[in-house]
Amino acid sequence: MKKLDKKKDAWREELDGDRYAILFQEDTERPWTSSLNDEKRDGTFVCAACKLPLFETDGKFDSGTGWPSFFQPLDEQNIDTTKDYKLILPRTEYHCARCGGHQGHIFKDGPQPTGLRYCNNGLALDFVPRGEELPPLKD
Repeated sequence: MKKLDKKKDAWREELDGDRYAILFQEDTERPWTSSLNDEKRDGTFVCAACKLPLFETDGKFDSGTGWPSFFQPLDEQNIDTTKDYKLILPRTEYHCARCGGHQGHIFKDGPQPTGLRYCNNGLALDFVPRGEELPPLKD
């Protein structure tokens, strides 16, 4: 995956304050605030910053946590992970592999076949219904 060489200030000009804070300052939205929690139409979830496709509806499930959750990414090459020690115990944080935008955390309490839960900030994603053209990748 080719990474974008784009400064955070450039993203700040393109994204609203909450999206910027989540994607590039690793903030977290409040649970139960994302309209994507209830999104059940067939389609693709793309990074809200660079529009890289990250998840599809068939990989989404209701985790009951208040955040959109997925058990597998569309393509594992589109996700990068790092260790996060902000809550003392280490967690696996994941980002868009293209722009580096923070998406959420991976937990080992998801459904089969992966057993993983990609707990995503809704503001870090845009949804594109099946049949609509995916947005072009942003530079």
